[in-house]
Amino acid sequence: MTRPLRLAVLALASALVLAACGSSGSSSTSSSYTPPAAPPAARRPASVVGTKTSSLGTFLVDAKGRALYLWDADHGSMSTCSGACAQAWPPLTATGTPKASGQVKSSLLGTTMRSDGSHEVTYAGHPLYYFAGDSAPKQTNGQGSDSFGSPWWVVSPAGQAIQKG
Repeated sequence: MTRPLRLAVLALASALVLAACGSSGSSSTSSSYTPPAAPPAARRPASVVGTKTSSLGTFLVDAKGRALYLWDADHGSMSTCSGACAQAWPPLTATGTPKASGQVKSSLLGTTMRSDGSHEVTYAGHPLYYFAGDSAPKQTNGQGSDSFGSPWWVVSPAGQAIQKG
């Protein structure tokens, strides 16, 4: 390659790198993009908690029939399951007021603030969780599991752990 051609290629490459980096100063250019507004809380979907019956008895489920659990390590309505725990036992969260279905008592439904700012549904003061190992409605593969140091139990409509199975 001839020297003038090499210099031209180098100059072009330098110009492209500088253009890609942009300037570090402030710009007066404004964007015309405005993100859509979140819907009002009244129009956001709410979590629905219902009941299903199996050999364990009648227990709480979400709107799709997935079992809901409480964790013995939680004391009061504050969740202590986060990080890897919350990946294995995802919390039931709500963006609106939770709704009762089946034998669920709406007076026992509530929410609590999680450390990430989301609102976890509670029942009779217990934070509610799914089990990642339940892949279909009515499965209770997490029942009695001792993962993360304390037992996990499905929840009765009275708000108590069903400790069998």
